[in-house]
This record gives sequence, structure tokens and C-alpha cells, in this order.
Amino acid sequence: MFKKLVPINKDQHKDLKVKAIEGFDYAKDFHIASLMVHEFARAASVYPIVFIEDKAQDEFRPVVLLGLDEGENLFVGSDGKWSASYVPAIIRRYPFALAKVNEEGQYTVCVDEGSDTVSREEGNPLFDENGELTEVVDNVKRYLGELQQMEAFTQEFCTNLAHQNLFTPLNMRVRQDNQVKNITGCYVVNEERLNNLSDSKLLDLRQRRYLAPIYAHLTSLAQIERLSQLKEGVTGLTREGAETSPTTDKESIH
Repeated sequence: MFKKLVPINKDQHKDLKVKAIEGFDYAKDFHIASLMVHEFARAASVYPIVFIEDKAQDEFRPVVLLGLDEGENLFVGSDGKWSASYVPAIIRRYPFALAKVNEEGQYTVCVDEGSDTVSREEGNPLFDENGELTEVVDNVKRYLGELQQMEAFTQEFCTNLAHQNLFTPLNMRVRQDNQVKNITGCYVVNEERLNNLSDSKLLDLRQRRYLAPIYAHLTSLAQIERLSQLKEGVTGLTREGAETSPTTDKESIH
């Protein structure tokens, strides 16, 4: 998504302006997008919500599937418009992001200098005539700070589910062009294991406010068929059992 992400600096960006986003061409190649627990309820009515494993960090994180093939976003049209009622927050925050400054947990706001929404000719300035940050940056800082808090809650959510061994691989078989393509690489919550948790563990999930997003995630899996329909019209699709052994010709979602 980002081409040249750099910290906002008064000397370097005193004349920089940011235009309102009029399209989502910058996201047309994203077949997945990170999601936070707080978005599950709205996202579940549109996208399949699954989990992917970050082996480098030894953790899981939730994402929405935007397409069935890498480099394909089925929700961005040729006009750059987003054809769904909800756009993930990580997409909407563009061209801004937070970058960690030090191990003490301090962050700084960055902007993508390579974005088409950034220029020195038109748009809303980042700094005023006195060299002070404008309301634009203040609003961005507030928004990114809220997202950071949501991200921390989401990490705790995933860590908790992983410790209880609730994640299981999801194997999908999608029929396209009279051929069956197997897609793997993502995980879902195993309903059987969830239902077999003790009363005390289920109560703990409820008290942590984890149950609602878990059920939203499970409900969202029906949207996999929607992706197939967006791809080629109405097609056949089956979902294998979560414990099915992988075959040798499966294509992974990364």
C-alpha cells in the first residue's frame, strides 16, 4: 500500500498538503486486509473473516478476504469505487500510519510521500503558517491512536484463542472455469472445540467480550461463496472439514 512512508516533519513537510481520497485504486491489488475485533460485526455482513499465522511473530491475526486470488480485490471497480458498505479501517487510514519510535512504546505519525493524495499544490495543509500542526494531523493522530488501542485488544484476543487451541486450518475448494482450485493458508475458530470448553472458560470469554466477535467470524464464513460469485457469477463452492489433510496442489493465501 505504502510507497514512501516517512515521519511527518515540519522542515520537510511544511508545504505538504493532503487531498481527500476519491477512490481506492491504491487497494485494488489487496486480496486480504488486516482487521480489528471491533470491526468484526460490520465486516461480517460483507467479507469472510479468517485468521492468518505470522510465524515470524509467532501469533495469529485476523484478516478479511477481498479476493480469491493473490493481487485481486473484488471490491474495487474499474472506477476506483469500493463496492461494499464497509471499508476496513486499515484501508481508510491511508495515506497515514503510525511507526514505533522506541521500545518505550512511543509512536510517530507518518505519511506516504508517494501517494497520489499528497502534493504541495492542492489539498489540506499539514502545517499552518506558524509551523504548527493543523487540525488535519490532529484528527489523524486521534484516529490512529484509537486504531492502536483496538490493535492491542485484537492481539490479546488472538493470543487467548491460540492458547486455548481454538484455531484450526480452513481448507476451501472453489470451482472456477469448471475446475476446482484448493485454497489454504488461513485459519478459523473450531466450533467443536469452542463448544467443548468448560463453563468457566466460556464465562471468561464472555467477560472478556470475545464471544460476539467469535460468532461474527463464524457467521462471516458464508461470505466465501459471495467472493466466488463476484469472481465469476454463480459458481459451485464447497468447504472441507477443518481437519482435512492438505493436497499437493493447494494454493496458499499469504
